[in-house]
Amino acid sequence: MSRQDTATTTQPQRTERPAPPARSRGAALGGWILTLAFNVVAPILTYNTLRDHGWSEFSALLLSGAWPVLDTAVHVVWRRRVDEFAVVTLVFLVITAVVSLVGAHSARALLIKDSGVTGLFGLLCLGTLLAPRPLMFYFGRKFATDGTPESTAWWNGMWQAEGFRRTLTVMTAVWGVAYCVEAGVRIALAYTLSTDTMVVLSPVLIYGVLGLLAVWTALYGKRARRRGEALAAAAA
Repeated sequence: MSRQDTATTTQPQRTERPAPPARSRGAALGGWILTLAFNVVAPILTYNTLRDHGWSEFSALLLSGAWPVLDTAVHVVWRRRVDEFAVVTLVFLVITAVVSLVGAHSARALLIKDSGVTGLFGLLCLGTLLAPRPLMFYFGRKFATDGTPESTAWWNGMWQAEGFRRTLTVMTAVWGVAYCVEAGVRIALAYTLSTDTMVVLSPVLIYGVLGLLAVWTALYGKRARRRGEALAAAAA
């Protein structure tokens, strides 16, 4: 065996990150538009319209929550498969429906129960830190890919990189703590503010926290990727 072959066999093997495939921007943009329309715009418009037509606060809130169910159904039909993200969404929608129908039937109670659901989401994030893959792995696969088999396989292959696993673990922990705190704040506000105020403020808090977490996630992900590329270059 030559000296060059010996050096090749004794050199430690490094896990290479697979290159991302070409992404369909139209499919990704369409998914974001549907998500915002069904989860933000439609519930607020539905609640205000029903209230203007004499519906009670509780009934209007309960019916406006049906839009996220339709959002999940559209994505399942569109991509023709049920991924882990859709399963988690459906589970929480079922929990929301059950919790909404149990106990006191008032608008304030429904707002408090809704805050409890986001708190459960935070606990779920923290709980998946003990699972083989944290929850942000599946959320990242949904929003960082366009759902095609090529992009899904690329994302799954990234799990082999240690830096990628560490990054998603930290993201999951931060999201879990943030939503537990957010739920606590909304529950406290539901007891102190009027229902009409909370109908406007609650989505602002939910998606405001979501927006801040999304910005932090993007910045943290870019920094982690640059650090990983620098370490890979140094190792090479």
